[in-house]
Amino acid sequence: MKAVGLYDYGSPDVLEVLEIPTPRAGPGEVRIRVRAAGVNPTDTLLRSGWQRGRWGAEPPFVPGMDVAGTIDEVGEGVKNSHKWTVGDEVTAIIIPKGSSGGYSEHVVVPADSVTTKPAGATWAEAASFLMNGLTARQALDLLGLPAGATLGVTGGAGAFGGYVIQLAANAGLRVIADSSPADEDLIRSFGAHEIVSRGDGVAGRLRAVVPEGLDAIADGALLHDQVIPAVRDGGQIAVLRLWEGQAERGIKVHPFTVRSYATNAAAINRVREQVESGVLAIRIAATLPFYEAAEAHRRLERGGLRGRIILEF
Repeated sequence: MKAVGLYDYGSPDVLEVLEIPTPRAGPGEVRIRVRAAGVNPTDTLLRSGWQRGRWGAEPPFVPGMDVAGTIDEVGEGVKNSHKWTVGDEVTAIIIPKGSSGGYSEHVVVPADSVTTKPAGATWAEAASFLMNGLTARQALDLLGLPAGATLGVTGGAGAFGGYVIQLAANAGLRVIADSSPADEDLIRSFGAHEIVSRGDGVAGRLRAVVPEGLDAIADGALLHDQVIPAVRDGGQIAVLRLWEGQAERGIKVHPFTVRSYATNAAAINRVREQVESGVLAIRIAATLPFYEAAEAHRRLERGGLRGRIILEF
């Protein structure tokens, strides 16, 4: 089968079309004939060599965590524990390992990592939301805030930040997000109650809106120590990936990655349901044929996108 991957870490130019063996579904797994794959910042980290060894010991490495397509093989035991059958149209999240990533004509994933393709969604739309929506869901689950609590969101215009705002507003939280002037209308459309200017000094501007301090922050912009002063004593901060700072004033830090939610079927189905109900908006920046993955990575790394780039197979 065809896939897009790399043998050596580096710039987008290392991505190439590969011919690799078609995988088979094992016990508890399904195989998906991929129609569309989302391009996420995590994919660029894999390609550039961030945390080498995390993606598998031997090349080629195939990126991609979001796919949509049709189930074409069902592994042993799946029919007894799940509803999945050959021909089902689905969306899935993948944790890449070696050549198992989503930029592929076929992928094999645990049955728990799959949900129904959202009603009315195109293939591109179906491949655009799950990884980021599930990450946002995980952040809010970790924070466990009650309705009426105050939540700061950094990187509010990004995919993770935007989904956090939408989910949090829907749950009755008071959301204060950072923004550039150009993105303020977008962030208001997500449901943010107040907006502050992004950039240096954002913690002070957040604290000016909530003088007693925020109950929590979802730190999509990875500002870490820079935003801690905006959190009240005993508050919380959810941080994507790693945390290298120092917690203070009893503030609880939640470093996390979506890997631990990749087989959380209840959360995955909930995210899909919230897409179908309109709680979560789908945003597509561009669609490209799969063999233009290098161009997709260039566009993503230039920044300024307000939606996902999708590779079509």
